[in-house]
Amino acid sequence: MLEVTKLECRRGDRQLFAGLDFVVGAGTLLHVRGRNGSGKTTLLRTLCGLFAPDAGEVRWRGESIRELGEDYHRDLLYFGHLNGIKCDLTGMENLAIGATLDGDRVDQSAILEALRRMGLTGFEDLPTRLLSQGQKKRVALARLVLNRSPLWVLDEPFTALDLDAVTLLQGLIADHVAGGGLAVLTTHQEVPLTSGQAERLDLGG
Repeated sequence: MLEVTKLECRRGDRQLFAGLDFVVGAGTLLHVRGRNGSGKTTLLRTLCGLFAPDAGEVRWRGESIRELGEDYHRDLLYFGHLNGIKCDLTGMENLAIGATLDGDRVDQSAILEALRRMGLTGFEDLPTRLLSQGQKKRVALARLVLNRSPLWVLDEPFTALDLDAVTLLQGLIADHVAGGGLAVLTTHQEVPLTSGQAERLDLGG
């Protein structure tokens, strides 16, 4: 369970939000909504321990994420605005490195299957700098196929994806939540995933 209590974050002299309280339980998808500049990315980075709040606390399974340190990060997958892939490496190499950093033991066949599910058969051994932006995003999102972390924090994961990839990603997130995982995401795109049983958190009034 992820718990947020009395969270306050500022950017310069501007308060983004204050007194924020919410809980995300197992098998829950939380859709964070708000206009540009309302603090969505700041909130997600704070949940990941990448940004220190001005007040309040984030707890994972009852303990402060500051005290948990690496134990928390092993339970967390963060997908931010940047793809996080190395352009001189192939899709295979990027996913192998990513799995190692995530602490997931995967073999070559699992990586090939992840790329196949993301529609990248035939592109596995190309340097990712040769791929389109959408294909690069698919390589990065293939991490979700391999990842075993219970908590996913996803910042605009649907950006630069075509309709087929959007459908694939929705399925991955839905399966993760159905299996008892937790997911917190932002998106400006209207997708069935967030208009269904997702819980919603509105920032900025």
